[in-house]
Amino acid sequence: MAVYSQSVPELAGLVADAFEARVRAHEETWLSALAVRSYESRGRARPEDDCALRTPFQRDRDRIVHAKAFRRLMHKTQVFIAPEGDHTRTRLTHTLEAAGISRGVARALRLNEDLVEAIGLGHDLGHPPFGHAGEAALDAVLRSRFGSHFRHNEHSLRVVERLERDGLGLNLTAEVREGILNHTGPVEPETLEGKIVRLVDRVAYINHDIDDAIRFGILAPDDLPHEEVELLGPTGSRRIDTLVHDLVETSDREGDIVQSEAVAEAMLALRRFMFERVYLGEHARGEHERAHAAVRRIFERLAAAGETPEQIADFIAGMTDRFALAYAGSE
Repeated sequence: MAVYSQSVPELAGLVADAFEARVRAHEETWLSALAVRSYESRGRARPEDDCALRTPFQRDRDRIVHAKAFRRLMHKTQVFIAPEGDHTRTRLTHTLEAAGISRGVARALRLNEDLVEAIGLGHDLGHPPFGHAGEAALDAVLRSRFGSHFRHNEHSLRVVERLERDGLGLNLTAEVREGILNHTGPVEPETLEGKIVRLVDRVAYINHDIDDAIRFGILAPDDLPHEEVELLGPTGSRRIDTLVHDLVETSDREGDIVQSEAVAEAMLALRRFMFERVYLGEHARGEHERAHAAVRRIFERLAAAGETPEQIADFIAGMTDRFALAYAGSE
């Protein structure tokens, strides 16, 4: 009963004082030798004290979830521009799905789940409106006018380092920043946790985009490549299950984040199919023209006003689909 005589701060201190020690002990006994330890990060750009009740990677996760750029993902689409249906995936639902799958893979491989989750939640923060069509359009106008370029992974890093918190950035750990930057592009992530997000990102968007394309009537289930479907499964959930199990078992054997040759080729075949039939297919031409026209109009207005390439990219990339359409249509 003596515990009731202690003050609230004193009670909180009992937990906080033991938190880091418990996490360190748990990770030492549970995590793989290949995993990044939560308190062995390479640190932040601006040194700061750790939180007493969260690991550095948990703190990064929370900062990302509370960021304005994260909230805007709910109105940025994957494939279809400003869809009216209630069940079409957005950049936000893709992010949550990819982060959840990545965390499950990390748990099975005894890697750092919190690091994987933070990278997964932050990987698309810099994606512009209108999905891949919007990214291509923004890149094209920047190259044409200024000789610069746009890549959403690079801009995601800029968002967390420079744009959030009125220019202060989120001051994330080095491992999370590196994983966000290299979730796509020519450079492989340095950590196994980052490699998980890089691969699972593709697993998630390919299979979920198939679901949306079928829902929109662009594809029928029988249109999918038969050999690949026979290997991976007839539904999105079955295919993801097959891909995840293969990824976990193969990675465990190889000591790296890799797929078996057969499953990797099947996934790449599905990706090629989606580019041919959906992303660059007949139905997508109108969507792409709409996206390119909106981006070009906004770009020209900002360039005429004397905005720098960097300012233009920051402003357009931060737009949601609906805001970009409204801005492009306004006088």
